Amino acid sequence: MNIIADTHTHTIASTHAYSTLLENIAAAKQAGLLALGMTDHGCAMPDAPHIWHFDNLRQIPRILDGVCVLRGVEANISDYQGGLDLDNVRLSQMDWVVASMHAPVLKPGRMEDHTSAYLGVAQNPYVDVIGHSGTQAFLYDYETVLKVFKECGKLVELNEGSLRVRQASQRNCVEIAKLCKKWEVPVVINSDSHFSVHIGKFPHTLRMLEEIGFPERLVLNADADRFFGYIKEKRGIDFKNEQANNSL
Repeated sequence: MNIIADTHTHTIASTHAYSTLLENIAAAKQAGLLALGMTDHGCAMPDAPHIWHFDNLRQIPRILDGVCVLRGVEANISDYQGGLDLDNVRLSQMDWVVASMHAPVLKPGRMEDHTSAYLGVAQNPYVDVIGHSGTQAFLYDYETVLKVFKECGKLVELNEGSLRVRQASQRNCVEIAKLCKKWEVPVVINSDSHFSVHIGKFPHTLRMLEEIGFPERLVLNADADRFFGYIKEKRGIDFKNEQANNSL
């Protein structure tokens, strides 16, 4: 399976990450990626960028060194109703929105609480991806929620970082992937890179998908036409046209 985009990565704007945007783009190009998601943490994370970081994303060219750059955010789920730490006006201006739970922002609660939060997030029209939902601290009713994600057009992230470093999450990630296969929920494979050397590298995720016989047609970022078509339909951004203009 050939992954053409890594849509969840961090720069030094999130100060627990270690690479600049240009270093990440260079790594994406070296990995043969067509697109890179610039998704630093939303403002509720203790070391997140200032809100001006997100207000000023239009300064970033859409194409850098031949790589399509998605101006985005990893928004924090901030309550059990599915609220996020960026308002919908700002979210509507993003190219790509990942929504995730992080313990420094949302205190882990009961499974029912996490289920409620994800069901709320599913209703937000600006969220593209549910990030690393296999986290052990935030267990939820997978079967119920994944069906709603599909109904609401949300992509489920299969997170290489979870499989690589979050040992307690590995079993959950496999279960989520199996249920996405069962219910035909579209997914994206991402590195969640906090250092450029990890961008575009997904060995644990790809091996897991091969072992469970996961269909490639459900992996949005395994096909350029599907991937860029999704962005054009949802965000109105024609990256293929941007690439053509950039090459003139």
